Amino acid sequence: MDITLSQCFIAVDDHDKALSFYRDVLGLEVRNDVGFEGMRWVTVGSPSQPDVEIVLEPPLADPNSSPADKEAMAELLAKGLLRGVIFRTDDVDATFERISAAGAEVLQEPMDQPYGVRDCAFRDPAGNMLRFNQPRGH
Repeated sequence: MDITLSQCFIAVDDHDKALSFYRDVLGLEVRNDVGFEGMRWVTVGSPSQPDVEIVLEPPLADPNSSPADKEAMAELLAKGLLRGVIFRTDDVDATFERISAAGAEVLQEPMDQPYGVRDCAFRDPAGNMLRFNQPRGH
């Protein structure tokens, strides 16, 4: 049995701002853009990983959720408390320079970690933490 990652999800509160970041700053390609019941899902991915997609979705992608639940999720997103993503790069310092030059909020400048990577961290326009790591020795 072979199990591989197909999709992961990141909550965003403004798909146009998210697209500007994920497509224009990170260089991910847009693979799908779907609207349904007043919500929007945009799928992006790395050209070098055609089988892995990141779905940019509303903070609470359930049309039957209560207004209170939608508000609670929006508040958690605004505080940066929802999970983000870790990307791998072959040059974390160059990646840091490109993303910081685009004006992204820096959480951590590149540094060597005791668990075997050199990494940095940013917030995307919705407040999600994104880490970019480079395995040491690469």
